[in-house]
Amino acid sequence: MSLSDEEGISVSLGSENPVYCCRRNIISLHPGEQPLCLFPWPQPIEEESFRGPRSCTRQGSGAPAPSSGSTIFALSSGQGRCGIAVIRTSGPSSAHALRSLTAPQDLPPARRACLRQLSDPCSGEPLDRALVLWFPGPQSFTGEDCAEFHVHGGPAVVSGVLQALGSVPGLRPAEAGEFTRRAFAHGKLSLTEVEGLADLIHAETEAQRRQALRQLDGELGHLCHGWAEILTKALAHVEAYIDFGEDDNLEEGVLDQATREVRELEVALGAHLRDARRGQRLRSGAHVVIAGPPNAGKSSLMNLLSRKPVSIVSPEPGTTRDVLETPVDLAGFPTLLSDTAGLREGVGPVEQEGVRRAQNRLEQADLILAVLDASDLASPSSCNFLDAVVIPTGARSPSPSGQRLLLVLNKSDLLPSNGPDPNPDLPPHLLLSCLTGQGLDDLLEALKKELAILCGDPSTGPPLLTRARHQHHLQGCLDALGHYKQAKDLALAAEALRVARGHLAHLTGGGGTEEVLDIIFRDFCVGK
Repeated sequence: MSLSDEEGISVSLGSENPVYCCRRNIISLHPGEQPLCLFPWPQPIEEESFRGPRSCTRQGSGAPAPSSGSTIFALSSGQGRCGIAVIRTSGPSSAHALRSLTAPQDLPPARRACLRQLSDPCSGEPLDRALVLWFPGPQSFTGEDCAEFHVHGGPAVVSGVLQALGSVPGLRPAEAGEFTRRAFAHGKLSLTEVEGLADLIHAETEAQRRQALRQLDGELGHLCHGWAEILTKALAHVEAYIDFGEDDNLEEGVLDQATREVRELEVALGAHLRDARRGQRLRSGAHVVIAGPPNAGKSSLMNLLSRKPVSIVSPEPGTTRDVLETPVDLAGFPTLLSDTAGLREGVGPVEQEGVRRAQNRLEQADLILAVLDASDLASPSSCNFLDAVVIPTGARSPSPSGQRLLLVLNKSDLLPSNGPDPNPDLPPHLLLSCLTGQGLDDLLEALKKELAILCGDPSTGPPLLTRARHQHHLQGCLDALGHYKQAKDLALAAEALRVARGHLAHLTGGGGTEEVLDIIFRDFCVGK
């Protein structure tokens, strides 16, 4: 029998042996122990493909496991009332904690869900009937012994279980990101995968989710490891020539081969660095600025795209005096949408300041939504805006890293139906009516194409560089390769290759300092 509710919780009973994949651990349910599977979003997998729990194949990061002798616990699901709350522990006392709350019963079989009565280890007072799971290390998320308690999500139940765990000797509350940091320290995740996990937790749009999943799957890390292998091979050739070149024991062209490999790597690194701005836009959001003359409908478009009344809409010119900003999911891409003052000669000091700020925002914009009144294209303000903003921006050669522009003719509802184009001499443009919504689908499709160019398509192509740290280390690697080419002494050339390899190691976490790790892991919530 199978039941499911609106929370996405699955309950399975019966004599079958369903196998599910839950996060990174395999849960196998068998009859005989009140088998229940009670966790979000189960994904059935073929039993024939089950080969036991995921093994740890990575080398350790080289960083010491933080407080590795202690056992931590925390609420890993969201705060507030919910159907099921997940509380997890990690560390050598996890087994003792599980026994203390489920006494007198023994530990459940590894990676199997069992229904148990939870009691306070001090008073013996019942706390809840919950699913418990036991993940002995190193086959766990952190690489340590881990336990999970899937309890009912009421605040009193969660608080009671957390207090009970706090009373068990050897346990302490986890710090922000400490579970993931232990996974990194034990080689379960590389640093780029850790950053992908953080981005996945904070993803708010479809494009951000896809990019974060690719990074969590290790695509950027695998790419960097491939580059590191190229550098290792080149370094080996150079050092072999230093040690044995005079003995004529080496094949001809060893140094030429190393130089060719370094040159090819330079080309690959340069391509990724030129593309770095797209990845950062995808993670942080592209800056889209709505600009135009007064009364063109900029505030109406701002409210239409953000689907909420952000800006005041009034027939009076100059209503918007300051820059209004709001984050918006546009066609699956993260954007910071800005409404600006109408560009004209200000009639007072306040409006003049608003125009100055609007012009500053235009210079910072990744994409300009240029809005004109379709029924008033011949007005001086519309002509001035076309000459000062639209034509100069459109005349530039568009590129993924350059500023882009979409021309929107608003108030198309005021034009005669089936009439001619309001101005055939205009640059390519879109017709829109913010009042009726006509033309909105075409605008959103055009925005999707422009934002895909600006942010990159997270579904295809090489992995994007989403953080300044990635760009810093790749640039350092590229600079070191430049020193290699310029070096007139083979010892200096070999040292340049070592420096380049060191930057790639720092990118994936092999040589990260504690200060850098602290900055990365503090962005995680407690319990992750």
